[in-house]
Amino acid sequence: MVFHDLIGNTPMMELSSLRSSATILLKIEKNNPGGSIKDRTVLGMMLDAERKGLLRRGMTIVEPTSGNTGIAISMLAASRGYRSVIFMPESASIERVKLMEAFGAKVIRTLSDKGISGSYDEAKSFLNSNPGSMML
Repeated sequence: MVFHDLIGNTPMMELSSLRSSATILLKIEKNNPGGSIKDRTVLGMMLDAERKGLLRRGMTIVEPTSGNTGIAISMLAASRGYRSVIFMPESASIERVKLMEAFGAKVIRTLSDKGISGSYDEAKSFLNSNPGSMML
């Protein structure tokens, strides 16, 4: 079993503490392999890009992020045969950086005072100068 087989197969829990005539079920998305619902989102985007022929083996996925999306991209890129380059502000936690690097991502830190916009600008610049790379 690989990561993408586990995504979305998270437990459900009934929320019984509320007085309601409706049954309320919660999906425990933190139990996805990357720890968030972003795993499901990124997998869907990757599969769609693959089906359309936009994403092919050996390509590089580029993403500006401050966390969970980058973790999901790093994890799924590694398991599906892609490289990943993640751009994130220096203010993002070192734990997130280490996790992405553990999945093989190249993490490029951008100036904190520029926020995520600075990360986006640098990611776009990288895309323009690196054929075979794409942003999902």
